[in-house]
Amino acid sequence: MRPWSPDDAAAALAVYGDVDVARWLAPAMARVPERDAMEGILRQWISECSTLEAPAGRWAIELAETGELIGGAAILPLPPDGVDLEIGWQLARPFWGRGLAAEAGHAAAHYAFARGVDEVFAVVRPSNARGIATAQRVGMEWVGETDKYYGLTLQVYRLREGDLDVAPLAEHGSEANDA
Repeated sequence: MRPWSPDDAAAALAVYGDVDVARWLAPAMARVPERDAMEGILRQWISECSTLEAPAGRWAIELAETGELIGGAAILPLPPDGVDLEIGWQLARPFWGRGLAAEAGHAAAHYAFARGVDEVFAVVRPSNARGIATAQRVGMEWVGETDKYYGLTLQVYRLREGDLDVAPLAEHGSEANDA
């Protein structure tokens, strides 16, 4: 992950201009219709990031092997109170199903915890099976359903620092039975 640049507009449009990505982002963000609009949004994000308190921010996700921009990740205060921190990830459709979103979410969580945050959240629409599966692969635990954020009914997933990189009990196999 790296900071966004206005030069990323064309590649970012492949993510945020895709109706299948954007439908899960509304109302926080609408589908971006064209390159100039995407460049404006990137400039806004860059400006906003300079005013956010760490670990909050937005980053471009690049494929390590090629440097190709494939998506975006964020750690942002959740509305309405801005107390809870949300981690989010979005990938261009050709990169779905490869574990890259979970890798980005995991990296964002490490970044947040290294800066003193105790817990982070992901909020996902109940019908967003990919988003739910990704939150679970990051290691997040379902804590309930709420309409507190964005005026929508959302599934809430939480990750606490002490639970990062801890394998679920089922993955321990017979070791769990030996305890």
